[in-house]
Amino acid sequence: MSNRFFRVLTLAVVMASGSASWAADAAAPAAAASAPAPAAAASEPQAAAPAQAASAAAPASLDNRVQDVKSDVIKLNRDLLVLEEELLFPANTQVAVFVSMDVGVMFSLDSVQVKLDDKIVTNYLYTPLEVTALHRGGVQRVYLGNLKQGTHEIIAFFTGKGTHERDYKRGTTVKFDKGTEPKYIELQIKDSQKKLQPEFEVKVWQ
Repeated sequence: MSNRFFRVLTLAVVMASGSASWAADAAAPAAAASAPAPAAAASEPQAAAPAQAASAAAPASLDNRVQDVKSDVIKLNRDLLVLEEELLFPANTQVAVFVSMDVGVMFSLDSVQVKLDDKIVTNYLYTPLEVTALHRGGVQRVYLGNLKQGTHEIIAFFTGKGTHERDYKRGTTVKFDKGTEPKYIELQIKDSQKKLQPEFEVKVWQ
């Protein structure tokens, strides 16, 4: 009886030790399989970095596209304006009037009135910024229209402040021939050092 009990006890111990060994062996692969998980988790921020960079580059790329579209729209509007002028004012009837200034302290421009063949075609009132731009060498187109071929007359009236802040109004006129080519007319405002007063001239460009 005691020998039989001893065998059963020994068998139980052996089975128990075998079960523990099998559990340890089974746990090892599981642990090995689970070991790379932290490394993978650690690599997630590294993988997220390119994604963040790509998302940051996306708005920049969109801004570049928007700027390109704006540039294309500006060019298209400019081309449309040129085409419109060519259609509305063909070369054989086109006439353009410009204003330029070369003055110092003898005259401060306020407004310009232009008459073609005794008909008022424009009245322009200047701002201080526009006058400053003319003083710096700018040339302003004040009128663009159509004239038939033949002889015409242009009259320009200039108003502003003369020397000693006195109100000043002066007119000048010239006759010109209009052919089949566009006609460009420049209204020039200059200082006359000899006369100590401004001079107003009309120059017809050939």
